[in-house]
Amino acid sequence: MNILRLDQLIAQGKLAGQRVFIRADLNVPQDDAGRITEDTRIRASLPAIRMALAAGAAVMVTSHLGRPTEGQFKAADSLAPVALRLGELLGHPYENGVPLVSGWVDGVNVQPGQVVMLENCRLNQGEKKNDEALARKMAALCDIYVNDAFGTAHRAEGTTYGIAQFAPIACAGPLLSAEIDAISQALSAPKRPLVAIVAGSKVSSKLTILNALSAKVDGLIVGGGIANTFMLAAGLKVGKSLAEPDLLDAARAVIAAMAGRGAAVPIPVDVVCAKRFAADAEATVKAASDVDDDDLILDIGPQTSALLAEQIKSAGTIVWNGPVGVFEFEAFSHGTEAIARAIAASPAFSIAGGGDTLAAIAKYGIERDVGYISTGGGAFLEVLEGKTLPAFEILARRAQG
Repeated sequence: MNILRLDQLIAQGKLAGQRVFIRADLNVPQDDAGRITEDTRIRASLPAIRMALAAGAAVMVTSHLGRPTEGQFKAADSLAPVALRLGELLGHPYENGVPLVSGWVDGVNVQPGQVVMLENCRLNQGEKKNDEALARKMAALCDIYVNDAFGTAHRAEGTTYGIAQFAPIACAGPLLSAEIDAISQALSAPKRPLVAIVAGSKVSSKLTILNALSAKVDGLIVGGGIANTFMLAAGLKVGKSLAEPDLLDAARAVIAAMAGRGAAVPIPVDVVCAKRFAADAEATVKAASDVDDDDLILDIGPQTSALLAEQIKSAGTIVWNGPVGVFEFEAFSHGTEAIARAIAASPAFSIAGGGDTLAAIAKYGIERDVGYISTGGGAFLEVLEGKTLPAFEILARRAQG
């Protein structure tokens, strides 16, 4: 994808003395007292900010936080905790926090070599609907706009799309650039075989993804409730397991599409069942053909895990979205662990995304063994569906001049 990148502008010496507006994704989890409980997104935003500061720019950073009501400020919606943590990470002279600016749409005072944080952008009237008047006002604040927020790249909002239309220069930051490169490597020009793992509770929520991937991949592994629906479509019983009987034709269509390309959707040959959904429920391994009417399928079995692991280890490219079982319960975590370990051991380029997937990666400590871990949940899913994300589209258009 042809887009302008922040490092290109820096290499050309174009940031010195310029006003740089960075749209980051700093939507971090907080406890009831407003304390940040996990700061990965703040840490991920540091390279763009440091690059711009080192190049002599006057830097403004903003993000959304939570789901505030536009025009109605509440303390819980403030980026104040984020500004404090960002300052701690940046160090001198921001140990006590990056200055936080409210009511910033009509003007911001920031000098070259300094950084300020602009209060929660979703408090501004017209942000969500990408109001043109708001977008033009924000664009007037800067000489260079930087989108470094992949997590919101699927939304055409004021700070993710509108400002990019009207800013003198619009580019991608290092985080967004890395996402684009990883997605292109995995889906646009993958090393074959390309294997996708798509798991989750419902086929309906990922049907468009399954349909899109069935036209591209060499192997499509399904897991969780999705696998149960595919088992039903293959004529197997799933007992009381989560499944969608009304989508059997859709599942069969995906199987047929893969078969038409000489590829396959592996159906589990064994599963791990329980009589109730609980962490302390007794786990029983059964052949896929032996599931009882009162069984709940909560994981794939060891034989299925071994077969899928072999397929993964021989892949050239791997796309992973979703655990294949109830991995939060130890007795039903072994299938997801087997998948994770196989991905870690594979020489293939791998890209993984989605909240539950990231939790599984962290649980099994394979962060360094995955080629690229996507930070965007909804954005990652839309890319898998084959959609062009609004943030990508506008940056590509601006790069054409």
